[in-house]
Amino acid sequence: MKESKLASFLAIDLGASSGRAILGTIDNGKLELTEINRFANPIIDINGRFYWDLFHLYSEIIKSLKLIQSQNIEIKSIGIDTWGVDFVSFGKDGEPLRMPYSYRDTRTFGAPEKFFDTFFSKKETYLKTGIQIMNFNSLFQLFTQQEDDNPIYPITDKFLFMPDALSYLLTNKMVTEYTIASTSQLLNPFTRSFDEELLSKLNVSKENFAPIVFPGTTIGTLSESVQKQTDLGAIPVIAVAGHDTASAVIATPAENENFAYLSSGTWSLMGIESKEPVVNEETYALNFTNEGGADGSIRLLKNICGMWLIEQCKKEWTKEKDICYDDIVLAATQAEPFKCYINPDESCFASPESMINEIQNYCRKTHQFVPQTMGEIARCIYESLAFRYKQILEDLKKLADFPIETLHIIGGGSQNNMLNSFTANAIGIPVIAGPSEATAMGNILMQAKAAGLVSDKADMRKIVRNSVNLTRFEPQDTELWNNHYHKYLKQS
Repeated sequence: MKESKLASFLAIDLGASSGRAILGTIDNGKLELTEINRFANPIIDINGRFYWDLFHLYSEIIKSLKLIQSQNIEIKSIGIDTWGVDFVSFGKDGEPLRMPYSYRDTRTFGAPEKFFDTFFSKKETYLKTGIQIMNFNSLFQLFTQQEDDNPIYPITDKFLFMPDALSYLLTNKMVTEYTIASTSQLLNPFTRSFDEELLSKLNVSKENFAPIVFPGTTIGTLSESVQKQTDLGAIPVIAVAGHDTASAVIATPAENENFAYLSSGTWSLMGIESKEPVVNEETYALNFTNEGGADGSIRLLKNICGMWLIEQCKKEWTKEKDICYDDIVLAATQAEPFKCYINPDESCFASPESMINEIQNYCRKTHQFVPQTMGEIARCIYESLAFRYKQILEDLKKLADFPIETLHIIGGGSQNNMLNSFTANAIGIPVIAGPSEATAMGNILMQAKAAGLVSDKADMRKIVRNSVNLTRFEPQDTELWNNHYHKYLKQS
């Protein structure tokens, strides 16, 4: 690790429900984080269509930069990461044509099947891209716009993925960052470029996207307009790993390669790092995805519906009584174990009017105990997630060319000790939990790499291990959990 002077970087970390501006300072091989600004990122419902408020996000970034300036903090650069697949359409004048659709919008329901009937089969599409078939992938969002004769579709000059769109608003420079583009199901995972045959079916071309750049590239500096608004200078904006999971994975505090990771948040993403794409009959059958890693590796992973289930239930419970997540975990602890299970990835849980009703209906239809109390419902969710993790990990063990000895849980969900313990019990190998701020750490460390302060992934991960306290969970009662896992499989 290189010796360096005190250096600070600003991570703009945007999730599907909230955003944060996190200051990261590297000193003596440790990374210290300070939250500068936290803000909501709500889905906007307009006439039954779900959107993201691009200008709200931009204004909160500007607010964050003003706070940096007001506190006389000197930063070397700025990096932005967000969730995947969603994008903004820009006209030839460089102006956004409308607010971006949210992946939660229902307009793409059924789109994959229609695409397969019209153009390429499901198998052909997967083998071209190596991406898990999900209705909200950018491919199907664009196909839906085309099918709906969306008026902005034929006049769109550039499609920019969310972190790239926000970087453009800051710098007036357009790029397509590789890791975020890799979530779209528009890239060839081997050439790391857009699949022109797919694009042609959508009546778009590579010219409708900005040039692809890789993590660590300088996009540009703050525009004159942003400098005037914030009283900051020409600070560089770095293309970090724009996909939040890619940023999180680079900050996994692993000491060797024999691990799987679980990035736990609204979505749970479980996977391994691979040197090359793994796209074959087996990964097709298992519907695994090959997304770009911050260091050029491939993140071979599966998307799993994660804390979304609890988040949506919490919204309903909060209407009756003000509760926090600790209250939910406590209630689950007190509930009787192994009463009922759901498959977290069933389509009925994607965007329901009432998550509680959907869970109860699922249990009713599968002839199980129907949970009623907050504790019973939460216990059902946590146990089902642990078993779903076991199910995916078993598949990963078949695909990996190395032994998986440990599961690293990173992200906000790593703070849920009950679920961490359940997961260790279910999968039968140790779980190491932390850091909860893996995404922001990976964002900042990629900026530090661009600045020449860290050298590679091993260097980054050593800094993470030096900077956080990790919690280890050893498997307990594995025979009991294995017995109930077979019951889960029958219900899922």
